[in-house]
Amino acid sequence: MKLKVYSSDATQSSEKEFTLPLFEGTKGLQAVKEVVVAHRANARQGTRSTKTRGEVRGGGKKPWAQKGTGRARAGSIRSPLWSGGGVVFGPRPRDFSKKINSKVKALAFSRALFDRAVAGEIEVIETFSPAQPKTKLMHQVVRRICPKGKVLLVDAPFAADITRAARNLDRVSLQDAVKLNTLDLVAYTKIVVSTKAIEQIIARATGGQS
Repeated sequence: MKLKVYSSDATQSSEKEFTLPLFEGTKGLQAVKEVVVAHRANARQGTRSTKTRGEVRGGGKKPWAQKGTGRARAGSIRSPLWSGGGVVFGPRPRDFSKKINSKVKALAFSRALFDRAVAGEIEVIETFSPAQPKTKLMHQVVRRICPKGKVLLVDAPFAADITRAARNLDRVSLQDAVKLNTLDLVAYTKIVVSTKAIEQIIARATGGQS
């Protein structure tokens, strides 16, 4: 499969053949969905909590007599019907995590990589090395490749000065090739990968790693 390869300053480009995994039909699409859902579920803390009427402080004394007042019966000021009372069926701490086996992860990663490449949404850059490691220059490089939308830059790994130059760009995120996952592949408008990183990513995709 041919991908566009940019020079380090993104002023020139050419096409180069890469050996990406190939798919036909809908194979792997369900795996992509399952893995993306699992990634998002596993990121949830699950710490939201409300108090039931038995946990709210106070309310032990009956607010008024059962009969004779003309008012509705009330046994506690902490009833869910009262302001400041307990909450009925409110959120409680829980574990949202989902387990996905490694073969499904590997299939999802390869399928997501194939789909983004076919759609022309993966670009390759020779190296992330502008003339100077300045945020302004990194912004110019990113803008030439992808004028709009969220961009993921992938290297193997990033040099410290390049990380400093790119981390303040509001629509740009950074990821090392060894940590790239299926959610990263589907969440961005454009993915810009260094030549070194694309080799590692292809090795993962064709070698059965997630």
